[in-house]
Amino acid sequence: MRLFAAVLPPPAAVAELREVVQGLPHDEALRWTAQEGWHFTLAFMGEVGEGPLPELQVRLERAAGRTAPFVLRLHGSGRFAHRALWTGAAGDLDTLRLLAERADAAARRSGIPMEQHRSYHPHLTVARARTEVDLRPYVEAFAGFEGTPWPVEELHLVRSNLPGGGAPGAQPRYEVVGSWRLRG
Repeated sequence: MRLFAAVLPPPAAVAELREVVQGLPHDEALRWTAQEGWHFTLAFMGEVGEGPLPELQVRLERAAGRTAPFVLRLHGSGRFAHRALWTGAAGDLDTLRLLAERADAAARRSGIPMEQHRSYHPHLTVARARTEVDLRPYVEAFAGFEGTPWPVEELHLVRSNLPGGGAPGAQPRYEVVGSWRLRG
């Protein structure tokens, strides 16, 4: 199963972002992500067998227990070259990065090879390009976006179910397989 650790924005934050995204021009060259899947990935683990799952869950619970709740808000926009359009985060980014490091360490210590380790850049992907698209107008259109602050109180382990059959526009389905309260 494909797994990742994540912070999930609450419904009110999702609604604010949805309103902004709906106001953007919709180019057919972009594949807009489903709001049900909006999240901040903390640690992408890729394919994980059943074996390490119990230890991973124990270690993620420990990571959540050592991290105090904190405040985030959706903030601004950006792009990764011509491939992805995203909104970022503002607020207690130091704690968000610490939680990402702890989730990554939990996976490693559970025996999961974390080969995609890179510096953490918090973002929530709202669209991906099917072909090369100039994303600058989209970035500019919601560059001033400032969401309402919300408390981050849980760490989630999420399973990514990839669409089968190659249907156009098919999106992954995300299933929360574990959640732990941040307690600090």
